[in-house]
Amino acid sequence: MNTQSDRIIFTLKTVHKFLIGVILISLFCACTEHTTTTYEYTFQNPKISFEERATDLIHQMTLGEKVSQMRYDAPEIERLGVPAYNWWNECLHGVARAGEATVFPQGIGMGATWNPTLIHDMGVAVSDEARAKHHKFAKEGKRGIYQGLTFWTPNINIFRDPRWGRGQETYGEDPYLTSRIGVNYIKGLQGDDPKYLKLVATAKHFAVHSGPEKSRHQDNYQVSNRDLYETYLPAFEAAVKEAKVHSIMCAYNRFRDEACCGSNLLLQKILRDDWDFQGYVVSDCWAIADFWEPNRHGLTETAAEAGALAVTSGTDLNCGNVYDPNLKEAVLKELIDESKLDIALKRLFTARFKLGMFDAAEDVKWAQTPYDVVASDKHYQLSEKVARESMVLLKNEDQLLPLSKDITSIAVIGPNANSKQALLGNYHGTPHQFITPLKAIKDKLPNAQINYALGSDVAEGWPILEPIPTSVLKNGDKKGLKGAYFANRSWEGEPALVRNDTAVHFIWMPEKPVKDIQNDEFSVRWTGQIIPKETGSYRIGLKASSGGKIYFNEQLQFEFSDDHEPKTRYFDTELTKGVAYDIKIDYFNYHTDPQAHLVWAKKDQDLLSPAIEAAKKSDVVVLCLGLSPNIEGEEMPVLLEGFDKGDRSEITLPKTQIRLLKEIHALGKPTVLVLMNGSALAVNWADENIPAILEAWYPGEFGGKAIADVLFGDYNPAGRLPVTFYKSVENLPDFKSYDMGNRTYKYFKGDPLYAFGHGLSYTNFIYTNLEVSDVVEAQKEIALKVAVTNAGKVDGDEVVQVYITHINSTNDAPIRSLVGFKRIHLKANETKTVDFSITPKLYAQLDEAGNKIYLEGKMSISIGGRQPTADELNNSVATNLVSKVVTIK
Repeated sequence: MNTQSDRIIFTLKTVHKFLIGVILISLFCACTEHTTTTYEYTFQNPKISFEERATDLIHQMTLGEKVSQMRYDAPEIERLGVPAYNWWNECLHGVARAGEATVFPQGIGMGATWNPTLIHDMGVAVSDEARAKHHKFAKEGKRGIYQGLTFWTPNINIFRDPRWGRGQETYGEDPYLTSRIGVNYIKGLQGDDPKYLKLVATAKHFAVHSGPEKSRHQDNYQVSNRDLYETYLPAFEAAVKEAKVHSIMCAYNRFRDEACCGSNLLLQKILRDDWDFQGYVVSDCWAIADFWEPNRHGLTETAAEAGALAVTSGTDLNCGNVYDPNLKEAVLKELIDESKLDIALKRLFTARFKLGMFDAAEDVKWAQTPYDVVASDKHYQLSEKVARESMVLLKNEDQLLPLSKDITSIAVIGPNANSKQALLGNYHGTPHQFITPLKAIKDKLPNAQINYALGSDVAEGWPILEPIPTSVLKNGDKKGLKGAYFANRSWEGEPALVRNDTAVHFIWMPEKPVKDIQNDEFSVRWTGQIIPKETGSYRIGLKASSGGKIYFNEQLQFEFSDDHEPKTRYFDTELTKGVAYDIKIDYFNYHTDPQAHLVWAKKDQDLLSPAIEAAKKSDVVVLCLGLSPNIEGEEMPVLLEGFDKGDRSEITLPKTQIRLLKEIHALGKPTVLVLMNGSALAVNWADENIPAILEAWYPGEFGGKAIADVLFGDYNPAGRLPVTFYKSVENLPDFKSYDMGNRTYKYFKGDPLYAFGHGLSYTNFIYTNLEVSDVVEAQKEIALKVAVTNAGKVDGDEVVQVYITHINSTNDAPIRSLVGFKRIHLKANETKTVDFSITPKLYAQLDEAGNKIYLEGKMSISIGGRQPTADELNNSVATNLVSKVVTIK
């Protein structure tokens, strides 16, 4: 560029490039400004933290709006774009009370698997169904109870006493086993996404809570710090620290004079200060009303004071009606500062933001879950697997089991042989499958003669109710009852549908009977007559969800409106053959699991004789006995011999079943006893006289198939007891005593019927080559390994259990403690080496203050398929267990 013209051309090119750059930058900025989203409120911006969004949202609310969002059924705040939300949902062993869902084994059966990895997989499956159902509900504009993403599960209380009716919901009596099962279930439920929660799990009931049911609204429990920190808190601590559970439910009772939902010790010092819990606390339902209502805790005089006490102590959400509107009064009367409400609300709305409820569905991983996961084949297979792994073979004398499939005739007898409810337990969903033991055995032996008989009632005064058949129902000249269906919950106006129903035996799933309704609310009125074919005493009942009432000969017999899962209300009456009795049933539905069943039983029937005849003409007898979730469970009105308002006063089989058991045994037939129940049973006579006993719990919708697979050798059982089976209540302390002395395998000094950890197999396992250091340095991990060999001819699982005992301990240490376990599979003649690491936290002892201490001395370590006996603590030579004494220095 030596000429002036060259310089001019260069300058023009440079200016041209500059102008093009300016134009491009301007266009880019214009496009950027055009695509930038503007928000009316800061909380709507998904790019800021959940906590900031929650804080901004709360800042926009009035006092009344704040209070309304602290109740479980929080209403819409239309002006802020906050939709209504019901925090109440359940998934104890599958999504519950929300219509169709896969029903897995009850919690106690989950514990009996001793397989945390399997329970994690179960949690993933359950949360898949939960997400799918929630988004379907939301698309339909449904935001009611059992339709959200905050689940009041799991129950990780310690099953310290077999009399507790809700013990079936737990994972057993041991804090370590409970923590391993609980942590894995919570992780499966809450998901692994780094930003969004799949759902919120809730560990309950915090803390020191396990019955009695009938006095839970008044009781005040006192325990030592050692029992508190050794037994009642470890599973909760693990849920908070390891599983990062996002919610805790506080319990009904008082602990050390403070209501659990108003306890500074539990909710502030331990939960938030010591454990750094970052989630929210929800009250058990109507627990805060117990603060002030007559004959309860007597802690406050008014509802406003109760609400203020609960929020100040750390209970953020109220399942009940104390907070709204009483917290507004409490603020205005200066019983509580409004800033305390803001703290609680920040925790609550942070959870909703973490669930992705205020963000676009395409941005939330879990919102893409398809509905076809619900009750899918994959989940069915998993439910069946959990059921199989929960089966515990208690006894198998002379190898009666497995039974031959070449049997030509078999008697299947007992009140649980064909019971659907005995599959489900409590807090359950509605399955498409009901595979009872009777059905499964029929399927297993298509060419055999199956002789079925009920044999007995579940308990004296508690007959088995069956649907009233069409043959005794009349509606004018038609068989059945007239059904008038209304598109509202109050039988108002003209019915949307009138038809003749041949029987009232309905599970409306997934379609409701009234088409085109926009929510789940509808009602039905059935009218007609019952004309019995036999004279006698009858029990007539209505098993229904939501609510209903029955009129018999124009007289109201009962009504109810508070059932959250199908329960049976009933009345007793005398009926005469051929006489027509008017009946009217009013049923209404308000949530997503509508069911109505008109049921009855003739009370004075001879059930025993048909059972004896069935057994006489059979080669083998399978007796399906046990309990029922209809008589053991949460705070029930049931008062029968041996049962007390949901709990039990005796732990034996009911007398009706014992009589059946003895009559069948007297026939001399090969007999297998199958137990279906939610808590330990003192089956002492059966243990002495019946050659084979299988514990099946409440095993879920595929439970009967799992039972039949074990009975006929298609599955080798390997479940282990998560609780001790005692011989009598006389072996136990007072039910209301929460002191752990002489309770559970850790402290019980007597001789149990079946020990915690017990369970037999169709093969034999041998333990050899235990490797562990002779001397252990205090507060260091203890590494150990052992060889396990399947010495039999059948493949199978083994549950390898590790126990420690501090020898000559001077501070009332447990007799022994579980510190490790693994469920492994071994083929016939296969050997595997299994490794464990016992952390200092697990082998530490506790002083009176509950502090961990590491004392020098001797400690026995035992590894096997069961607990060690007292004689096996020093270098055991048993084939299925090895022990070694180490020195802690």
